[in-house]
Amino acid sequence: MRLKSYLKDKWWLFVLFFFMYMIILLMFLAFKVNFSCCLATSILLFLFVIIIIMIDFFRKRKFYTTLVNHITMLDKSYLVLETLEKPNFYEGKLLYQILYDINKSMIENVKNYELQMTDFKEYVEMWIHEVKIPIASFMLIFHNHQDKFDKKAVLQMHRLENYVEQILYYVRSENAEKDYLINEVSLSKVISHIALKNKDDLLENNIDFIVNDVNYKVLTDSKWLEFIINQIVNNSIKYKKENGNSYIKITAIDKKDQIILTIEDNGIGIPLADLPKVFQKSFTGHNGRFKNQSTGMGLFIVKNLCDKLGHKINIESKEGSYTRVFLTFSKDQYYEVLR
Repeated sequence: MRLKSYLKDKWWLFVLFFFMYMIILLMFLAFKVNFSCCLATSILLFLFVIIIIMIDFFRKRKFYTTLVNHITMLDKSYLVLETLEKPNFYEGKLLYQILYDINKSMIENVKNYELQMTDFKEYVEMWIHEVKIPIASFMLIFHNHQDKFDKKAVLQMHRLENYVEQILYYVRSENAEKDYLINEVSLSKVISHIALKNKDDLLENNIDFIVNDVNYKVLTDSKWLEFIINQIVNNSIKYKKENGNSYIKITAIDKKDQIILTIEDNGIGIPLADLPKVFQKSFTGHNGRFKNQSTGMGLFIVKNLCDKLGHKINIESKEGSYTRVFLTFSKDQYYEVLR
């Protein structure tokens, strides 16, 4: 709060004072009051007005300066009320009460919104689990009566299962920490589950699934990791080349304080311009325009989960040649000692 701005805002008060002073001066002249008395009265009036204005200014300056500074410094400006002392002047008390009412209303609205979102997420999760039951039943019937079903229908059912699972993990990703169970997980075991899960897709697309040197254990959540790797494998299947031999190669290396899992394919690759954006929500890029089933959500969810698990994910690719995805798992020295 600046004095110059404050005085400029009080221009009407100075105009009013000037007219009142002129009236008093005319009255003094009318009653033939001597010059010394007029001068003394004028000085006293001016001092009185200046003192009142300065007292009012300094009373308000502390409150408004604190308010402005705190709003500037706070990341969440709506919490500014918690940092203020209740002022001792009427305008400040009025503003303080208004801020309190606004803050209270916002908290109530946010709480209602959170409750609605929680109810919606719970409903979606329940619906997904209900949908997965008939899908699992269909897959079981197919494996028991393979001669009676068209393989193309089964592949479509696999895709449906993957999309349903993707929705489930997306809904849970915001509160993934509530579903964590961090322990030692065998990479080879997780990859075996993924190979079995995608067996039909791999055979249908004539893709060689090559796994080398993955006999390592990492600290993670097995369920989340399986989803992460499965999404990457599904992308490799989805973006394979139309002609030529296709493969998905998975390898791992141990580097002192971390283990790096590499998932490589020789598919259509990712254009250089699209690489920085592949983890963005709903980004389908150049390749997505030629693949109707692309949603742009898979890698977004994968990145989200990796961040929450503390894993790093990087992608390098050459268009028309290859794509490599690197998952980096840090080793916990504290855990190693206790084990």
